[in-house]
Amino acid sequence: MRLQTMLHTVFPPECLSCAERVEDPFAICGTCWADTPFILGASCDICGTGLPGQTSPADETLVCSECEATPRPWSKGRAVFGYQGVGRKLVLALKHGDRADIARAAGPWLARAGADLLHENPLIVPIPLHWTRLARRRFNQAALLSWSMARNAPIPLEVEPMALLRLRPTPSQEGKDRDARHQNVNESLVAHPRRGGVLNRRNVVLVDDVMTSGATFAAAAEACLAAGAEKVSVLALARVGRDT
Repeated sequence: MRLQTMLHTVFPPECLSCAERVEDPFAICGTCWADTPFILGASCDICGTGLPGQTSPADETLVCSECEATPRPWSKGRAVFGYQGVGRKLVLALKHGDRADIARAAGPWLARAGADLLHENPLIVPIPLHWTRLARRRFNQAALLSWSMARNAPIPLEVEPMALLRLRPTPSQEGKDRDARHQNVNESLVAHPRRGGVLNRRNVVLVDDVMTSGATFAAAAEACLAAGAEKVSVLALARVGRDT
């Protein structure tokens, strides 16, 4: 009997969300899948938020009202699912529950959602944590997501988790309005003084677990462009909608 089969016999695979038994490891059950708000239809080309009721013509760029009102320093954005239901549960478990298995499961989802961002040999750059928060959490969830996506992408991808540096331990963004979120992260992210040179003349894809207002992505994109990046796109596991 193969070792994997033996392990599955002793420890049957469980749903990442509800712990019900599933056939394959690193999967979610049918019930939880139905409650996961995957962004599969039309979406904003800039931030990735789903646009229910709209179509997405191949020759037309769709832009949500939020991105029309708020200029973004990046060119394109994609997200896997909305930040509600099982989507929110998975993100919180990854970030605060030591659930690295969720990052492993999210790799193929991110590779599919960001497929059109990955075909130009981009440099994958996770949004960094400040070293004090990294020491407490023991891992950077954005880096875990980036590596998992790279393992599941159809082409080789270069991941550079040290390209950016967070200068100060910014307080949580939770509960802050849009202006406060942008002020909170203003000038908090810069190119790493030793490793940031990899950004020069590269197409960059920034990766994080959640996009809310886009303030953190904006600060990171501006840092990449200041370091000489040709173009910056963003990819989030979850996108917080305006009504969430």
